[in-house]
Amino acid sequence: MSFASFMEAQSFFLWSTFVIAFVMGAVVNKTNFCTMGAVSDWVNIGDTGRMRAWILAATVALIGVVLIEALGRADLSSTLPPYRASELQWGRYILGGLLFGIGMTLASGCGNKTLIRIGGGNLKSIFVFAIIAVIAYFMVDPFKELPATWYQTFFAPWLGEASISLSTQQDLGSITGGWFDVSAMTMRIVLGASIAIAALVFIFRSTEFRSNFDNILGGVVVGLAVFLAWYVTSNIAIGSEDGAMKLTQFYGEWDMMMDSDAGKPKNGSTNLQAQSFTFISPIGQTFGYVGSGLSLAFMTFGVVSVFGVILGSFLWSLLGRSFRIEWFVDFKDFLIHVIGAVLMGFGGVLGLGCTVGQGITGVSTLALGSFMVFISIVLGSALTMKIQYYKLVYEEEATFMKALVTALADLKLLPNSMRKLDAV
Repeated sequence: MSFASFMEAQSFFLWSTFVIAFVMGAVVNKTNFCTMGAVSDWVNIGDTGRMRAWILAATVALIGVVLIEALGRADLSSTLPPYRASELQWGRYILGGLLFGIGMTLASGCGNKTLIRIGGGNLKSIFVFAIIAVIAYFMVDPFKELPATWYQTFFAPWLGEASISLSTQQDLGSITGGWFDVSAMTMRIVLGASIAIAALVFIFRSTEFRSNFDNILGGVVVGLAVFLAWYVTSNIAIGSEDGAMKLTQFYGEWDMMMDSDAGKPKNGSTNLQAQSFTFISPIGQTFGYVGSGLSLAFMTFGVVSVFGVILGSFLWSLLGRSFRIEWFVDFKDFLIHVIGAVLMGFGGVLGLGCTVGQGITGVSTLALGSFMVFISIVLGSALTMKIQYYKLVYEEEATFMKALVTALADLKLLPNSMRKLDAV
């Protein structure tokens, strides 16, 4: 996809993102695709339908990424965020995932679900959105406006120690390719195909899942949306006398290619990289975009995806007559959502993504860190749900520690003999 000018290329970059996000928002609302709901259904009633839909989305995206990389239509070695970075920051992956999992449970949904709920009329989610936006903006500084980020000031000094420098990129293909002395691409194909086949067998072995059209539709569309975003952002180029130039390459030579800075994106060397859907950092980018006075220079893939999902959800809520205004039940409900939003904001940045950003988009790159974040999010969410349940049933008898130990026993992470409360 080659364009005559940067403006044309950027316009396609943003509008195609909006269309894909819009469709995803509408379908997610229609099918009730929800990652927090997936964990809740599994933990509370043993229903794995929405969990299979989540895994289906990641599998569809993975198949797409393997194909376009094998065909030379994309190279996801350098992306936003850097999923395959050689620095395996296991400390931030695990901590971020746990915090995000706890936070999304308290705030009634992940970053994507927050946008869906806003589109459906949920005013509580607007508060959650605002809190995440401020935290994500100051943690990431997406437009390079701050002297230092909160991450650099408060987290990097100690989380930086919980990291391993690899001799290769951290995707499973690069790591195992070094073991067997074969190319990373070959191993990505082998591992990607093996994981996809195993996942599809697991997903569709359930008769109940096969008969649930919404779960299948939600999983397929979300996975396709992630794949299409990868494809589009990897293949937009600008024609020049020296051949086609990628957006980031053109941006790096802006002074030589353009007569002025008019229309120059803010921090385009990063924000124009190959990328796909994630929602915590983009919510922070939206804060920066609004703060800029809605300047086009601050319009990014992330900002457009946020608006696209909200508007897609809004349209479907009108068509499906499900739009309704929701407000906090009481001050306790408000406080719980605030705490959840704070944890999601910090956790999503520390983990370099959310349930979509790491659990689907990151997993599609086979990045080891993405699998670590995915597992940590599910664990954090499941533990929170179990603790809430036991404290509700046993009331004063269930202290936090008793509920935590019992929850760990329920999840087979501690021997059953150590449980402090009877299973209910």
